[in-house]
Amino acid sequence: MIAVTAWASTHCALWAIPPEIIGHPWFIATLADTYWAFLTFYLWVYYKENHAVARIAWLVAILLLGNIAMAIYLLLQLAKLPPGADFETFLLKEVKKP
Repeated sequence: MIAVTAWASTHCALWAIPPEIIGHPWFIATLADTYWAFLTFYLWVYYKENHAVARIAWLVAILLLGNIAMAIYLLLQLAKLPPGADFETFLLKEVKKP
């Protein structure tokens, strides 16, 4: 994703998208679909993170970097898992035991 984003950036600035593309129904539908997916993923991030600053930082990162930020978040969560952890441990918030 980083390579494709870098390639696209060297060919055309994001703000230089032709107006006929921006108004195209499939462009709008794809953009809406993408951002709904970002926000759906962010709901899990919001659940997992305990601090407001982290929640806001991840929201900004996901909205600006999309799948790149999402992949980084997933890799960080995977790195925190203890050996032999199950999928439930990955998905759920860490429960502190007394």
